[in-house]
Amino acid sequence: MSDTSKTFFVTGGGTGGHIYPAIAIADELLKEGKVYYIGNPYNMEYVLTVEKGYRFLPVFIKGMPRKISFKFLPWITGLIFSTIKCFTYITRYKPDVVFATGGYIAAPMLIACQIMKVPYILHDCDARPGLVTRKFAPHAKAVTLAFEEAKSFIKNNNVHVTGNPIRKDFKTMTREAAKSFLGLKNKLTLCITGGSQGAKSINNAVVDILREMSETLNIQIVFQTGKKNYDEVLKHLELVYPKYRKDLNLIVKPYFADMITVMKAADIIISRAGSLSLSEISASGAAPILVPYPYAAQDHQRYNAKCYASNNACIYIEDNSLDANIILNTVKDLIKNPQKLKDIQQNCAAFANYNALEEIRNIILN
Repeated sequence: MSDTSKTFFVTGGGTGGHIYPAIAIADELLKEGKVYYIGNPYNMEYVLTVEKGYRFLPVFIKGMPRKISFKFLPWITGLIFSTIKCFTYITRYKPDVVFATGGYIAAPMLIACQIMKVPYILHDCDARPGLVTRKFAPHAKAVTLAFEEAKSFIKNNNVHVTGNPIRKDFKTMTREAAKSFLGLKNKLTLCITGGSQGAKSINNAVVDILREMSETLNIQIVFQTGKKNYDEVLKHLELVYPKYRKDLNLIVKPYFADMITVMKAADIIISRAGSLSLSEISASGAAPILVPYPYAAQDHQRYNAKCYASNNACIYIEDNSLDANIILNTVKDLIKNPQKLKDIQQNCAAFANYNALEEIRNIILN
């Protein structure tokens, strides 16, 4: 029987790469005691955690300005007030341990933990850990990482390379079952995604070649445009491929709520290189064509993608060199070289650790 007297704080927010691993761990810790989630109520972590029934403790902190400017003073003021708020949360709820996935949302709680001597554990998803993880790692009880390459940035004697927590459905669903569920045939399938928000440069590069990939290459394409880009993509698609709606090889949607099935159905995935996306691509067993977002904080997507590329686990394309011909030729090359495709799939799959969730949970509990 679990010790329900234990109390856990979980914090991390702003982006899915911080939020989803934090929620996955929170779900596990809920079996052991009380869990409180600390985040910004104006960010997506609020909606996602409240939907799951978590008690949400707000901190009104925003990302640190990149340069010294008039915005820096209100940011410092917000950090101070948020840290004071975290003092009151610790005093009131008395957490046994705090688990943080990095990012600016976690900073006030981690400052409060250091001052009030509350033990905390950090997890970082990227090949190059973020500023908050690097700064707070020396005093953490333990640090868990998604990438072996990240260890060189961390000053802590208790570091574990666990990978990112992966949803269990990735392990149980087969590629054939996923294709069947989506109404696809059992043939080569390409997934194109820039995440839930979409990626304009990827959309622009692929929309002109969807017809050729379907009709000439005879592959199936599942295309997530992102909600804000959907209308623009359809308008362009109407011009270059008026009959696209009748093409049984093509599924175009703004957003898929069930990306597990979409990724598991794919043999090749064109994607950005966010840490969470990479973990799920690895778990899907697909071969990724990675186009890192060039404006990501501390350029972490490029570091992630280059880590995969150095292990022959992806095809790497810079955003500023992306165009329709590069995408088309890259896909053609993988089709013509099935062994190359298989090797990349296997090397990418090797990054997936289905036990990451249990490993991180056990580190926290111990």
